[in-house]
Amino acid sequence: MERLSIIKRPIDGEFDDFVRLFNESLSHTEGLLSQVLEHIKHRGGKRMRPLLILLIAKNYGGVNDVTLRSAVGLELLHTASLVHDDVVDESKERRGQPSVNAVYNNKVAVLVGDYVLSTALLNISYTNNSDILRSIAELGRNLSNGEILQLSNIQNTEFSEDIYYDVIKMKTAALFEACCEVGTLSVNANDSQIELAKEFGRNLGIIFQIRDDIFDYYDSKEIGKPTGNDMAEGKLTLPVLYALNSTHDSEMEEIARKVKRNDVTRYEIARLVDFTKNNGGIEYAERKMLELRQKCMEFIDSESVSEEIRTSLTAYIDYVIQRNK
Repeated sequence: MERLSIIKRPIDGEFDDFVRLFNESLSHTEGLLSQVLEHIKHRGGKRMRPLLILLIAKNYGGVNDVTLRSAVGLELLHTASLVHDDVVDESKERRGQPSVNAVYNNKVAVLVGDYVLSTALLNISYTNNSDILRSIAELGRNLSNGEILQLSNIQNTEFSEDIYYDVIKMKTAALFEACCEVGTLSVNANDSQIELAKEFGRNLGIIFQIRDDIFDYYDSKEIGKPTGNDMAEGKLTLPVLYALNSTHDSEMEEIARKVKRNDVTRYEIARLVDFTKNNGGIEYAERKMLELRQKCMEFIDSESVSEEIRTSLTAYIDYVIQRNK
């Protein structure tokens, strides 16, 4: 059976309810806004974050209307952040399709991103749960803070794994952590269960980002970005940080500094990519993913209330690690 089908099996009907609510929230009858919202809906992806919210809620009680509204709100917040990120990064593609700012323009993208963000808040208000509101508000702050830290890190001449993880923890990991927190809060789980679920989400989010970063060292139309795209944007990710810190190659370090200064050529990026692959950077990142997988499995083994949920969450982790886009 396809892994995504295994992941969805415990919550098939509830996921359909989520999709219906999400699509309704992005429906509009007026001209340009309607067009842009349709564009956003059609590039939806696998909806991995809502799936996680529903699975965690199912494990600790059962999916209810609060769970569904929370999932819609969090996914809308994430969607708005991506629309705005594409403007900040001047990205022309998102998930292999043209970004909103590429199809329309930056003004439209910013305004529609704001509309989607407001719609997220509206859906959260329907939960009448102040703890969920606080969690998602904190998530919004963390996502923005992470972007600013990432921008400021470009000016940092050090090749620090600690800063790399700090950025992830305020961006991708914060997103997955919030999914697990919201899922538990929606079914009134106890404090211990909430903290264990949050840690699971944080580790899962770090795995997700490391997998994304590994993609940058291979050229693939499926992924939707060229090799070295992160470096072209001034970002040094875990594989190259390991290669630089383990070899102290002065020539490659200078190219890496040029990456941070946005003063690097495509030829130099290609050299740095090859250097990373030839000096164990990919293998190191993969080892880190497997270490985090073990931590995630400890949560699943101790907290899963049924074999079906255990199988689903295990498939979820392995999908994140083994996905090709």
